[in-house]
Amino acid sequence: MSSRARGRGRRARPPSRRRPVLYVALASVAVVGATAAGTVYVKERAHPGSGAVVSSPAPSASAPGNGEASVEAVSRPAVDHDALLSDALDGVTLTGDQRVSAAVLDLDSGDSAAYGTAAFDTASIVKVDILAALLLQAQDAGRQLTSAEKAYATAMIENSDNDSASALWRAIGTADGLDAANKRFGLTDTQGGDGALWGLTQTTVADQLVLLGQVFGDGGGSRLSAASRAYLQGLMKNVETDQRWGVSAAADGSAWALKNGWLARSTTGLWDVNSIGRVTVGGTGYLVAVLSDGSTTQAEGISLVEAAAKAAVTVFTGDGSSATAPASASASPSASGSASGSGTSARSGN
Repeated sequence: MSSRARGRGRRARPPSRRRPVLYVALASVAVVGATAAGTVYVKERAHPGSGAVVSSPAPSASAPGNGEASVEAVSRPAVDHDALLSDALDGVTLTGDQRVSAAVLDLDSGDSAAYGTAAFDTASIVKVDILAALLLQAQDAGRQLTSAEKAYATAMIENSDNDSASALWRAIGTADGLDAANKRFGLTDTQGGDGALWGLTQTTVADQLVLLGQVFGDGGGSRLSAASRAYLQGLMKNVETDQRWGVSAAADGSAWALKNGWLARSTTGLWDVNSIGRVTVGGTGYLVAVLSDGSTTQAEGISLVEAAAKAAVTVFTGDGSSATAPASASASPSASGSASGSGTSARSGN
């Protein structure tokens, strides 16, 4: 049996799972009314997160002869984006014990797609969540981050420094503090790791898409202030050079902001490799989350994550060629965040 066939056998298509992720779905109504000069047709579109409505002229339609206004629904063909994502991931080969789950949201339309509902170890992608929780707590207290907190935050996101993450994990109240913030953010399937083990927090791609919406949304549904969002985004745009892999593979050039996680588990010797962030393709922004485990090496996990990220974006770009394009796996962990050790400690990986 080929490796692709084995991969598909393990990755049976899950039932379609559509859930709101911050943005208001595209809605259209047509209002037709009689005027002295004829009929006026107005199309209203709710912009994601803003509540703003934009009206634009469209071809006129006939009104009843008695001059009364009529209302007609304007519909568009239903698209099963989850099914499209599942099809796109069929082009991504799995080997051995690899598993992958992916989700993507089109920031222009507010449409999203998700593949897989299983929970994965976060490894260091939880560092985005830790900082988001800290920023939310600071907002509640009406204060700015201290200079020490900012230093930890910069090292934690840009360099994936584990000691800094542990310091801020304690500052937010460990798993209890993370879970409380996530309840307010709208994450429903994420649970903080036990004790000091922040890297073993469990999450799903759907929840990571919700978290990314909190960080990169325009404020319509985000619990984070504009200043907090801009701060976190800035750090995610400036990760150190050897960590610029993952969802960035799907972006146009340097139009990305991300956080990666990688963790070797001592119990199996296999790698968790994850990537979350925002990418721009053809002038449109996308939020992308990819979670994986079961890779025999970090490089193999990176290749899988990058191929899945490219495939996910094709759901909305329609460019199927990128789903099977070779992924770059030349990056390696930084010296400050090397992934080695027991796999049962948050310090054993990034």
